[in-house]
Amino acid sequence: MPRLHALTALFLVFSLRAPAAESAWALFYDPDVPQVRFAASEIRAACAARGAPLFEEPLDRLAQAAAPVRLVIAAGPAASKLAAALSVKPLEKTSAQSYAIRRAGQGGRRTVAVLAADAAGAMYGGLDLAEAVRTGTLDAIAEADHSPYIAQRGFKFNIPLDLRTPSYSDNSHAAQSNIPEMWSFDFWRELLDEMARQRYNVLSLWNLHPFPSLVKVPEFPDVALNDVWRTRAPMDDTYSHSGNDMLRPELLRDVEVVKTMTIEQKIRFWREVMQCARDRGISVYWFTWNLFTFGAEPKYGITADQSNPKTIEYLRATIREMVLTYPLLAGFGITAGENMRNRKDEYASEKFLWKTYGLGVADAKKIQPWREVRMIHRYHMTSHDEILREWKDYPGPFDFSFKYSIAHMYSIPNPPFLEPALPHLSPKLRTWLTVRDDDYYSFRWGDPEYARAYIRNMPGPDKLAGYYMGPDGTIWGRESLSREPEAPRQLVVHKRWYGFMIWGRLSYEPELPDELFRRALAARFPQTDSATLFRAWSAASKIFPRITSFFWGDIDLRWQPEACLSHPRHRGFYTVQHFIEGHSMPGSGILDILEWRSRKLAGQAMNAPGPLETADSLAAAASETLKLLPGLRATQGGDKELRLTLGDLLAMAHLGNYYAEKIRGAVDLALFDKTRDTVQRESAIRHLQIALDHWKRYAAAYTLQYEQPRLYNRVGWIDLHALSEKVERDIAIARLWTPGTVPDQPSARQADRPFRK
Repeated sequence: MPRLHALTALFLVFSLRAPAAESAWALFYDPDVPQVRFAASEIRAACAARGAPLFEEPLDRLAQAAAPVRLVIAAGPAASKLAAALSVKPLEKTSAQSYAIRRAGQGGRRTVAVLAADAAGAMYGGLDLAEAVRTGTLDAIAEADHSPYIAQRGFKFNIPLDLRTPSYSDNSHAAQSNIPEMWSFDFWRELLDEMARQRYNVLSLWNLHPFPSLVKVPEFPDVALNDVWRTRAPMDDTYSHSGNDMLRPELLRDVEVVKTMTIEQKIRFWREVMQCARDRGISVYWFTWNLFTFGAEPKYGITADQSNPKTIEYLRATIREMVLTYPLLAGFGITAGENMRNRKDEYASEKFLWKTYGLGVADAKKIQPWREVRMIHRYHMTSHDEILREWKDYPGPFDFSFKYSIAHMYSIPNPPFLEPALPHLSPKLRTWLTVRDDDYYSFRWGDPEYARAYIRNMPGPDKLAGYYMGPDGTIWGRESLSREPEAPRQLVVHKRWYGFMIWGRLSYEPELPDELFRRALAARFPQTDSATLFRAWSAASKIFPRITSFFWGDIDLRWQPEACLSHPRHRGFYTVQHFIEGHSMPGSGILDILEWRSRKLAGQAMNAPGPLETADSLAAAASETLKLLPGLRATQGGDKELRLTLGDLLAMAHLGNYYAEKIRGAVDLALFDKTRDTVQRESAIRHLQIALDHWKRYAAAYTLQYEQPRLYNRVGWIDLHALSEKVERDIAIARLWTPGTVPDQPSARQADRPFRK
């Protein structure tokens, strides 16, 4: 009902408003199209911010309007009619999401028109107009045709629904603070609005077993969960990385109800969220890991056992009801692990998934044969041939999904891991890319050059269905780190608006120039020099890719660059010895320290960049940032966002200098290990002493803005000041180093095998 009331009010505005005045701007569009209504609201807000009067009219009033500036949005057949009426070139590209900008001048009136293939294209074109109004460039907006470079561009969102239906990330401060937000429509509307603004059109929601919080199954009615629970019991870093102990008994002993809701109210809530997404051109998918039965076990004999007939019956019925309950559900993503057994019988993992997810969708289609439910099967803990064998009869679109950069999208722009799978992909059998951002948990990133190269290196549309990016190690909900939080706390997508803008806009159109982003900075921070800010932000943002490509830990629990850390059960803090023994990223072409040492001492040509080039590039990026920051700080005034942004760049620069000196110290120590030349050991000590100073500067800059210590689900506790002791220990390690400690060759690299034939 609230949505109907809003629509009625909108029509009243159209019918009661006077014709556009001679001095006002006028916007013409079809109010029946929700995606266009959203774009119109953005144009309205941009005009209001610039003090430009705006009248809004339906499309059929265009000929009568006398306004000096007319903005027009039309899609489908209406776009063709508009092109003829304005005597402008019609839309050239008619694929989904395409649009064109056209300009016309008649009788002293200026018209800027969006001609679109469909509602999504009309929305994107309208958002271009809003951006031009906001940045003061409407007079300069060029005629051009636009279509998506990558058709599906989305978020990977680990969603902490409830204590009883946890996500993979729930044993963390970020997840626990965000449980109430997952049941706030205001949160989702803000998130979906920002996704649409930046051209994202897929929202994938990831949870171990979300269904008891989402649906009521007639055969298993008591599984459905009322209310939203959160534990008050403290969490720690001892949880399994497979997710199988995410709901421990002690967590249920001290519970708070953060929201009172019946399952029927929950269903209405998620239907409204999906409608809000649809109205912004965004498709919603639910992804699961398997096999988990949190929230359902032990009711009705359900267990996390893939050979349990009752579990199979329950999950099959649940998938059927998910499809029937949510008409706007685009599909499912599934995983043949983390909690399944390597069986070879009728209960093998792929057979189980087919009996539950596959047949569940088939059951729903018997009732609603018109439904299209896309199944996205991850290449994770299974093989290509097994998937094809068991899923050959799936009644709908079927795609794969691949961890493109393992866990580190900020590494190199052309990761090699997908290459073995490419020959097996085709226009009829494509893959999505899971683009994991487990690098930036705190900072604001922004480097269009890197994003543009990364996007252009993705496979073409004959093999690529789309991508979704996001972390496992934190939650892209409301931020939970700031020492100066907003009320309510800022959405991560708003805090990191610039990075999300870069990835979203460039994945729709990678040829967009840097000037677009510089103008966005100028509009956001008009008091400072946008060209200087662009340079400083780009320089600081080069630091993480350069260190991660040199010192590689494939999954997030093995490498967190903000803290030089892995999970305590792996190695914890990475010492100077770990850097000597470490590997560079596969495909990076960078020599690691032991490879470099071997060639150096043998007098061989390097023929590739190595650790010293990496250190120099890190130091150069840090130096460029630090050189530009004072001038920017002088202009920040009372702008809190600009001050915090510059604080992020300062912290990243100090961290870049730390890694540069640590690598140089590791190189000298590696040489001493072989040559016994004490001059090299003393040089190593000096570099590590300088590294300690940079670390302390980094920790100080970081904790000026962000709370510490913090618990993360994949690397455990992070406390940068406490880690200073471990950084200082590197100096002692160098002083006490015994030559011959490390071999000539590094230990064998852990196999990176995200694809199995």
